[in-house]
Amino acid sequence: MGASSGIGAATAKLLASQGKKVTIAARRMSRLEEIQKDYPENIFAVEADVTKKDEVQNVIDKTVEKFGRIDVLFNNAGIMPVNNLDQLAHDEWENMLNINVKGVLNGIAAALPVMKKQQSGHVISTSSVLGYEVLPGYAAYSGTKYAVRAIMEGLRQEEHQNNIKTTIIAPGSVKTELFDSINNAEVRNGLKDAMKQPGSEMMGLDPEEIAQAVAFVIDTPKNMAVNEMVIRPTGQEV
Repeated sequence: MGASSGIGAATAKLLASQGKKVTIAARRMSRLEEIQKDYPENIFAVEADVTKKDEVQNVIDKTVEKFGRIDVLFNNAGIMPVNNLDQLAHDEWENMLNINVKGVLNGIAAALPVMKKQQSGHVISTSSVLGYEVLPGYAAYSGTKYAVRAIMEGLRQEEHQNNIKTTIIAPGSVKTELFDSINNAEVRNGLKDAMKQPGSEMMGLDPEEIAQAVAFVIDTPKNMAVNEMVIRPTGQEV
């Protein structure tokens, strides 16, 4: 889920290049089809909005129909509006909760029955370093990412006896379209400009680098679960 750009797209391409069968899902079908073109035998594209449980269920149903099982679910869709709480950004809060939290729950709800029947599976969800830290302007966003950590820990405790593994991927600053979801133009442009400054390679990761981490945790043995992975750029303070 959330595979049309950034970390999701990079992960899909990497896994497909390794010969894995991958279903990619997002709202922008045209972007998914572009990704699919490079690996038509290994990538299956399904349009879906993670906030709509029926559409998420459809992704899982079509994947089982095509590939016979669900080995890994990667909940990666997310947005990051930035505003102080006194801006009373109710619409932003609702959108973040729907995508960042409800989207994860919808993914789990759709895939979990299949994984329990299989007696195996792996759920991976993208949190953030801001799921461990809180900064001014990021309180609501951090709240959604703390929630993802809580949900995933609960899932681990509830389903470990069914051989279902859980992993939280918590990136620091990554060069993706996530910045475009910031409605505050000053903050958005400031973050984008910072990524273009000399030495910025030490302050931001490429999506492909996070994809490598996702591929690593997927390839761990059945008796080994990497439950949390925090991945910061070397030069990032927070």
